[in-house]
Amino acid sequence: MLQLSELKKRYDTGDYALKGVSLEVPKGQVLALIGPSGAGKSTLIRCVNRLVEPTSGSVKLKDMELTGLSSSALRRARRKMGMIFQEYALVERLTVMENVLSGRLGYVGFWRSYFRKFPSADIQEAYRLLDRVGLKHMADKRADELSGGQRQRVGICRALIQDPDVLLVDEPTASLDPKTSRQIMRLIQELCIERGLTAIINIHDVFLAQMFAQRVVGLELGAVVYDGAPDGLTPDVLTRIYGEEDWSATIKAAEDEEDEL
Repeated sequence: MLQLSELKKRYDTGDYALKGVSLEVPKGQVLALIGPSGAGKSTLIRCVNRLVEPTSGSVKLKDMELTGLSSSALRRARRKMGMIFQEYALVERLTVMENVLSGRLGYVGFWRSYFRKFPSADIQEAYRLLDRVGLKHMADKRADELSGGQRQRVGICRALIQDPDVLLVDEPTASLDPKTSRQIMRLIQELCIERGLTAIINIHDVFLAQMFAQRVVGLELGAVVYDGAPDGLTPDVLTRIYGEEDWSATIKAAEDEEDEL
């Protein structure tokens, strides 16, 4: 589904954010990227959809080479890459419905989008998605009236209405309390299962990565230092990724939560 080969990103300072990352993510897999700040997690996600331009390497979605696409071809390719942002990236003066429908801008013409004249099928799908995440009754509320968890649910709907093949999720729980964070991660997991979606989730919280991802990739200084199952995140592995720390409480919390579920 998604293939990264020797992906590198070097900034003008000469520093490398990514040092030849290679990954293959099959269809339907939920992959969590973990690592300390500055490890390259956000850069990796943004290189996939070229919000950040890679210095070298290859990114393929299905059989499409993304790194060589022209601007117009990239706009079309981005329709199939739904992005969910840490800070939601909603237009606060617009309603929930209008924010969700903005995910269809890549499919409708300029004037239809300017006057917010979306096809009825898009509007019906927006209502279905809002109903799925429990926000149908808030369709006409302005985005600035919502809580953080509600805003993130709107962002999820906006990404899904693109009908994507892959979700790129950048710190979806960073601004949320622990309970809401678990709810959002569970929702993303369930939606990926329901729709057969591939997802790459950049997340700081090791506990959430263990609970809701099928695969975990640990980055450190732009390089992959772990790639495997969540239950392989032993204290030694976590120390290699993050440095010295007592990881026993984190691992036990994940095991307890799994037993409870």
